[in-house]
Formats: sequence, structure tokens, C-alpha cells
Amino acid sequence: MSEGAAAAVLAIDVGTTALKAAVYDERGQLLGEASREYQLATPRPGWVELSCDAYWETLKASLAALWALPAVDPGAIAAIGISAQGETMVPVGAAGEPLRDAIVWLDSRAGEEAAELADRLGGDRFYEVTGQPEMLAAWPAAKVLWLNRHEPEVAEATHRYLLIEDYLTFRLTGEYVTEGSQATSTCYWDFRAKAWWPEMLAAIGIGVEQLPELVEPGAPLGRIDAGAAAELGVSPRAVVCAGALDQACGAIGAANTTAGGFSENTGAAIALCATLDQARLDPRRAMPCHYHGIPDSYMFHTFTSGGIVLRWFRDRFYTEAGELAGEGEEDAYDRLAALAAEVGPGADGLVMLPHLQGAMAPENNDAARGALVGLTLGHGRGHVMRALMESIAFVVRRNVETMSALGVQIDSVRALGGGSRSSLWKQIEADVLGLPVVVMEQSDAGALGAAILAGVGIGWWQDPAEGAAAVVREARVFEPDPANRALYQELYAIYRSCYEALVPSFDQLAKRAV
Repeated sequence: MSEGAAAAVLAIDVGTTALKAAVYDERGQLLGEASREYQLATPRPGWVELSCDAYWETLKASLAALWALPAVDPGAIAAIGISAQGETMVPVGAAGEPLRDAIVWLDSRAGEEAAELADRLGGDRFYEVTGQPEMLAAWPAAKVLWLNRHEPEVAEATHRYLLIEDYLTFRLTGEYVTEGSQATSTCYWDFRAKAWWPEMLAAIGIGVEQLPELVEPGAPLGRIDAGAAAELGVSPRAVVCAGALDQACGAIGAANTTAGGFSENTGAAIALCATLDQARLDPRRAMPCHYHGIPDSYMFHTFTSGGIVLRWFRDRFYTEAGELAGEGEEDAYDRLAALAAEVGPGADGLVMLPHLQGAMAPENNDAARGALVGLTLGHGRGHVMRALMESIAFVVRRNVETMSALGVQIDSVRALGGGSRSSLWKQIEADVLGLPVVVMEQSDAGALGAAILAGVGIGWWQDPAEGAAAVVREARVFEPDPANRALYQELYAIYRSCYEALVPSFDQLAKRAV
């Protein structure tokens, strides 16, 4: 550490297509950040992979750029935390070497294995043990079974089955560890007993000895391996701490740390997290429940359509027409939002169903499709853009109502991600929900959450809630406009009735969809 330099923490945020490294001080101030992208491989239809070396080399490149920033001192790094995508799996050999490329969470090759496991262990029992409503090809349990059947030489040589967070932790420390927010969606972990699930392990043909040790998020794991410190250029005194699932870190970075807290992270999809003091299950099996990045806490955690719908509208009806040629992405969305702002609440009687990729929770209907209802000759593109924004707010409200019916008291929404930069969209959301929408100062909160966990690991704070209270800051609060309440109540009811009325048609149209 340079003379007089204050200690800092390094957060590593491992996304689906890019890795970001960021350094924060004890006040939560961002001292610097750098990111690098990687290109996912799709060797066959439905397959999505990435070399483990690509993750590591991207980390090295991001850190090299970070250390070049004048406000960042690599010698001042006291702790390291990781925020990472879930489900991406890495089988490693006896020396910790990857035996194949990582199978990324987007990968759907294990569909047959998922269906077989659902028949064998699915239904209520599966939900009670894993917190996941259904067995999917994305879950590592299905991927392990696929490896046993299709790459038996890899399966036979596998010493440990790791997730990408676990793999990077191993590279940093030499230890095989994982934590509950990542383990939940493996679907071979009992998320309430906090133990590996013997029945699922037997079904997929592996033993407990092939899995990492379970620790709590934020647990200090010891100093960084000397070789890794030298390779990455980080202080050899840095303590590596257990991280958490990216969306759990995002919740922590938004100070969504106590029961009743609710946060949304709006990117291509909207990730919704409601913090719980205990595991809760939905009798309808519509709402997934996960272990949180906060020890002994849980969260309802689900996704719904978000910015991808706005991007579809931009790309299909503006970019292809050349109207936004040369515009940066933020400028393009600003122009579209300006058009929507010229239209009043309710889009002059236009309602949209935004299910362009099927309906996610709580409908969980893959056959659902998008629809514009009430379209007239008087409607233009500004009306459609406004209806898009309102429709996504309606979907968020559906999830809030579902969670509230399960006993979660939600008093406000803490907004993160690129969508939180749209004042119009956040005001629409506040009006639709009838709740304050709080935009955070640091809209990309995953890295900040990982930094808070690392700070807890080295004793800066007693727990993540104390850390978040100390460093997370609000930028703006959007209060519901009472003048719009009655209108949005009516339109929300229409939105609900339109969906129900179209469900039979969705089933027929899905067979013909491109």
C-alpha cells in the first residue's frame, strides 16, 4: 500500500457477456472501474459456452485497465468480493483445471435431462427443497446429468463441479467453496436445510465429495494466493471473501437488506428481488424463492420482460428505417422517451401486452405473445412507446401483488439498472404501483453489493445491512401522482382481462410463431 493511501475493496462483477472490476473506499465512493467483454460460443443450436481462460484473461485485462487509473492504488486493496451470474457450470479436475469450457446459464442442451428429473423429483417436493417452481435445462443439476450421458470422460475425471463464482474463487485462493445464493438454483441444494440434496445427487450420479464446501456470503476465505496476486497485480495482503449471485449483490447494493425490501434491476430483463426474513413458498408454485446474499435471509427472485421490449421497438421501427442512424444507445432511448412523454397517461386508450418472449412470473406462460389492444388510426409511435412503458410497469405490479399476497409488505421500489435513468418510466411505474420508486445514486449496484460483502468480511461493518446503510445513497424519489391513480387502476384491470382473454389464442398462435 502506498504511504498514506486509504484501504479499499475490489469488486469483480462477472456478467454474461462482460466482466467489470471496480474499486470502492470505506465510504462507498467509486474510485475507478474498468470492464472488458467476452464473446460467447454457440457451437451447436441451444449450446452456449465460454472458455474458462476467457473469464480469467478478461479479469486480468480489466484489472490492468483499472490499475492505470490515477485514483486507484492496487497496493491499497484490502479485500476482494465477487458478484456473478448464476448457473454457469465448470467441471474441474484434481488440480482444479477446467476439463471443458464453462456451460453458460443460457445453455439449453439439457432439456431431455431436465424433463426426466422433473418426472422423477419434480412437483411440490422439488419446489419445497429447491425453492424453484420447475426443473429447467438451465439448472446445473440437468447439466451434470447431461455430462454423465454425453461426455462421460469429462464426468469421470471431474473432481469438483463448480459455478463460475466458485471457479474464480478457487483461482484466487485455491479453496473449493460456494455459498447459498449461487447454490440455490443448482437444484441439488436444499435451500432451507442448507445442505446438498441426497436424492438429486443420486439422480444425477454425483457425490457430496464432488461439490465445494458451503460458506456464507461475505465469509473471509483468507489472503489471495501469492501467484494469483502477482498475476493480477493486486496486493498480496488482500483477503478474498465469498461473494454472491449478481442479483443478490444488486439488492445489497440498493440497500434492499431487510424483510419487505424490494428492488428491481432493469436491463434487457427486469430482475425483481424481495428480501425475506425466512423462506416462503407460493402454494401456486409461481414465485421462485432463493437464498439471499445476506446470511440466513431469503428472497423472492424472478425476472420479467424489460428493456428488450423497448430495444425491439427501437430496432424494428426506428433503426431499420434509418431514423436513429449514428445515435448512441442512450440518445436513441432519450428520443423515444421524449415521444412517449408527448402522450398522456393511458396512451389514449392503447394497452399493450409485452410478452414478446413469453410471460414470465407470475404467469409463467411460454406460449404468451405480445399484443396491442385498442389501436386506432389516431395512434402513433409515441403512443406505442408509452404503452410499452406502461405495460412493463403492469407486469411489475403483477409481481408485487403476488408477493404481497404471500405475506411480503412492500412499501417502495428501489430502482437499478439502465431503465432507472428514465424519469418518465420511473414516474409511470410509481403511478401504476401506487408506491414510491427510489432511484439509487449508483444504478449498477451489483459491484457495490460485492464490495459491501467484502467490507463485511474484513470487519468494516458487522453485516451487509449495516454496510449498505453506511454507503448506499439515493439519487431521486418518484412519488405516485394521485391524479393518475384511478386511470391506472382501470387500465391495469383491462390489462389483466386482456391477458386472460387471449390465453387460448396464445396457445394456437405459439405453434405458428417464428
